[in-house]
Amino acid sequence: MPLLTPGLAYAADITLGIIGPHEYDLPVDYKPFNVLVQYGNGNASGNTYNSTGQRVPAHGGSHTWSGLTKYVHFRTFDALPHVGFAFEVIQSENYTLAGGTNYGGLGGTIVGPAAWFKPNAHSTLGFQTFLQTPSGTRDTLATGYWANISSIIFDYEWKHFSFDGDVGTLVGSTKHKTGQHSYSPGVVFYSNLRFSWKATKLIEPYFAFDWQNVGGTYDQSIHADLSNSNSREIAPGLGVMFNISRTISFTTRYAHSIEGRNTPETNAYYVKFLYLWP
Repeated sequence: MPLLTPGLAYAADITLGIIGPHEYDLPVDYKPFNVLVQYGNGNASGNTYNSTGQRVPAHGGSHTWSGLTKYVHFRTFDALPHVGFAFEVIQSENYTLAGGTNYGGLGGTIVGPAAWFKPNAHSTLGFQTFLQTPSGTRDTLATGYWANISSIIFDYEWKHFSFDGDVGTLVGSTKHKTGQHSYSPGVVFYSNLRFSWKATKLIEPYFAFDWQNVGGTYDQSIHADLSNSNSREIAPGLGVMFNISRTISFTTRYAHSIEGRNTPETNAYYVKFLYLWP
């Protein structure tokens, strides 16, 4: 379940980087239910990675805040027993303070399904695919192109530990704007892994590992690659999940990039609030 802002290549916005432990610890053979999730993250980027992978001071620095409000409907179908399904509607929110300017608003809307099964009682394996719209309340908060985000999702539960994550791609359409060049964004490959320790029923510390590689942008108008438009980043982090009740949880995490190229560094915190109801 993704965090997508117009600059998916922004640090702290590694695709699906907002997921927490048990994100894909999903049931089968259940009655329909609903989930509301609010994700949020803030990134104080004082440095950036250049084309050779060196960390250099960013001119003026930047502070970005992003959010996702997500509604998910879970259901099953009698014709497909032991398979779970979900349909998600997600709205992104963004605010940026950089270079003496500040602006905020709504980004693209994300919709799509997910399906999964359980190879055994302790594991989950599935697939999700989402469509992101090109629009936003401001040009700077919109990608300007349609995008598909698809990933394989997995989870395995031990008595005292949990491991889950995803691996996937993001593919965008060509961006057209009157009077400007047309650009085709590079394909994004990403993975997000979460390993947690079930310390108590309430508290669950976890380790996060996020990786993303963004292909270079292609200028369709002049038939040439855009210089230094490809990027990559690795950002591990530590966090805690609070299982407040059977239907409510709160998750927080801090992450910092350890390697990158052509991208601001990640120096970010993440929060997630989940509420479940029939």
